[in-house]
Amino acid sequence: MAINAIATSSLLLCMLAWSAAQDAPPKQDQSPGGEIGYKPAADAEQKKTLLLKDFQPVTMLHAPVHNVDRAKYYVIDVHNHVNDANRIENHMPPERVLEIMNNTNVKTVVILTGMWGDKLQTVIDEMVKAYPGRFMVFAQIDWSKIDDPNFSQEMVAQLDDAVARGARGLKQLKDLGLTVRDKSGKLVAVDDPRLDPIWEECGRLGIPVSIHVSDPEAFFHPVDNTNERYEELIEHPDWSFYGPQFPSKESILAARDRVFAKHPHTTFVALHLANWPENLDYVSHLLDTLPNVMVEFGAREAELGRQPHRTREFFLKYQDRIMFGTDNGMDEAMYRNHFRWLETADEYFDYWGYPGQGRWKIYGMELPDVVLEKIYHKNAERIFGQFRGLQTSKSR
Repeated sequence: MAINAIATSSLLLCMLAWSAAQDAPPKQDQSPGGEIGYKPAADAEQKKTLLLKDFQPVTMLHAPVHNVDRAKYYVIDVHNHVNDANRIENHMPPERVLEIMNNTNVKTVVILTGMWGDKLQTVIDEMVKAYPGRFMVFAQIDWSKIDDPNFSQEMVAQLDDAVARGARGLKQLKDLGLTVRDKSGKLVAVDDPRLDPIWEECGRLGIPVSIHVSDPEAFFHPVDNTNERYEELIEHPDWSFYGPQFPSKESILAARDRVFAKHPHTTFVALHLANWPENLDYVSHLLDTLPNVMVEFGAREAELGRQPHRTREFFLKYQDRIMFGTDNGMDEAMYRNHFRWLETADEYFDYWGYPGQGRWKIYGMELPDVVLEKIYHKNAERIFGQFRGLQTSKSR
């Protein structure tokens, strides 16, 4: 009997111990002095509360870093807005602008948004005339006159006046095709025939048209958890063009491309790598089809830098059609970041402005010297060398 009682007691103790073990909280994957587990912690999902804006991981990748303080060849930045007429960016003392340029081997900066008339003249006086050879400025179209009966002729005259003052190109912002409307409320299409005389006049004058229409592909998609530029669109909700109130990206670009084809004697600079760097097959077809089109990569380092093999192949093939542009303010570090991307084979580093356009890294292309020199300045010099001016235009 005593033996049976002891056995029964032992059995009960074992059952109680087993039951307690089942009710006990699970062990963490790893605890001081404990075992290393391989299953997720039971409360892992509840602990994933870190906000995206606070997530700033530091890479553990040990990769070579080759900083480039000065471009290997002097640079013409064909896409900038420093001290422009629109005041897109805060005004910077010209002396500081020149200091940045001198420190980084930037010879000339093209100020695209010069407007017209007195505002254009202000930019010319402050930047162009005061520092010969260091700055160029482009004019723009006055959309407030779109309903004037003689709109086309007025804009041609305004363009001629701008060139006489010293403008060396025409800039078109992305409002065309997206927000510019006439008094009827109808959007003005990129290929609106009222604009044809303006494009033609640019060809006669020998000045390029730097044109930005549409925007990144993600801007035409819902702003939700599937959008890779979600943070950027939350910060800039007016950059979202998703919805039936906007034309599609494809239709806007198709209208632009019809303009390019219709005016073969005018040089067009399709800004932001034709505004579809996410689709290099499309850009390749555009350049193969239309010899009067150039591109630059302002504010698209992020898009291009994350596809290094395809982008390098593209840059080598179209080395005579690509110009250097930044569209990223004025800062030594900004230029040096771009030089590192173009000149080195460095891997997995931040694009300028990370993570503003998306949470990914970029890779350097280590372009050959002959390609670098063309992109840095030779292609731009060829395009600006086409300038004929008013006398030639009027004699035709």
